[in-house]
Amino acid sequence: MNHSISIISLGCSKNLVDSEQMMGILKENNFILSENEEEAEIIIINTCGFIDKAKEESINTILEAAQYKENGKCKMLIVAGCLGERYREELMKELPEVDGILGTGNINDIVALINELLKGEKVIRVGEIDADYDESIRRILNDKEFTSYIKIAEGCDNLCTYCIIPSLRGKYRSRKVEDIIREANQLVSNGTKEIILIAQDTTKYGIDIYKEYKLPYLLEELNKIEGLEWIRILYLYPDTFQDELIESIKENSKVAKYVDIPIQHISNAVLKRMNRKTSKESITGLINKLRMIIPDITIRTTLIVGFPGETEDEFMELYEYVKEMKFDRLGVFTYSKEDGTPASLLDNQIDEETKVKRQDLLMELQQQISLEKNSFKIGSKYKVIIDEKAEDKVYIGRTYMDSPEIDGVVYINSEDELEVGSFKNIVISDCLEYDLIGDVLNESGK
Repeated sequence: MNHSISIISLGCSKNLVDSEQMMGILKENNFILSENEEEAEIIIINTCGFIDKAKEESINTILEAAQYKENGKCKMLIVAGCLGERYREELMKELPEVDGILGTGNINDIVALINELLKGEKVIRVGEIDADYDESIRRILNDKEFTSYIKIAEGCDNLCTYCIIPSLRGKYRSRKVEDIIREANQLVSNGTKEIILIAQDTTKYGIDIYKEYKLPYLLEELNKIEGLEWIRILYLYPDTFQDELIESIKENSKVAKYVDIPIQHISNAVLKRMNRKTSKESITGLINKLRMIIPDITIRTTLIVGFPGETEDEFMELYEYVKEMKFDRLGVFTYSKEDGTPASLLDNQIDEETKVKRQDLLMELQQQISLEKNSFKIGSKYKVIIDEKAEDKVYIGRTYMDSPEIDGVVYINSEDELEVGSFKNIVISDCLEYDLIGDVLNESGK
């Protein structure tokens, strides 16, 4: 009997790739993939266990899916991913609805796990966090096929004091250039127009297997692929951001002039406590160099407020820095105390109220900065990818300045029907704090 399976993918884009790999394995083994949890006999939840909010979302999703055991056709509930890797025993003990646990490095075991579960056993398969990326798996894309993520490395060696990822995902492991290029070609032949490169730290790509940073070379090779329109890079750590990479982003026409550089803080004292291998001075030098060499560059960053011991002066230093640097895109997170991390043992833990207040202050500031930057874009023309139809004569798209799900969008007015996944030239007519509003240009450019 061919069992129907539904996979719910939570958390980051790296998790999404894992889910797509699982779908590829399951399809090859004649399971039926379903997007309807109510109709599925087996539900797999690929969880995130990074910070408290992600863990809470994962637990709530597990409980919601468990209801299909009573009210749907579900006979088997499997928890995969980071939460399962981190809390395997607790999940089995506290959530009797869960039948199986699959760790982050055990994706290849999904069929074997299901076969064991079909015998009536409860099964835990975890612990292979340093497993190599299986290049034989052909992913099944679960989202917009015109935008696809490619994981270029797994794991992390940075050992930031607040981060649990190394114990969930293992040491840093790059994939070979030729394997990434082969996957990119497969995706493009399947309709992908935009490829987004991801890893826990993309700037370190290649250092482990080639003994040198190979991201610039990888971008050059990807840039040669016919039919590919955009290449976007996420999670570029500042400490190993080489001049050669800046030149590669500038010179390769398909590489979006967009960088996501998580700096997390700017106070040197806080950066040291975080075990971030950089400084305020080097971060500032990198940002200024990027803006000088690539004038149209969009810079996104993420910050953590309320890290243990963060004083009011250290927070205000960060606040003033955001005001001065005027980042194009900014995400702010409150520090999450995670068991098993060095930061959880530090003195002077900050209370939640203070953390949220500091987060709000930074986001209010960024809202003003974003609105100001958007207002200057009115009248400008951009190439936009059409992501979806919102309503009659209104579409939602993105410029090169926006990564899906995390950045703003362009609301596009069009009398003509626009094909989702196509590119159109848009003139900006108005703006909101984070989003733009525009109209399709006709062939004459008016």
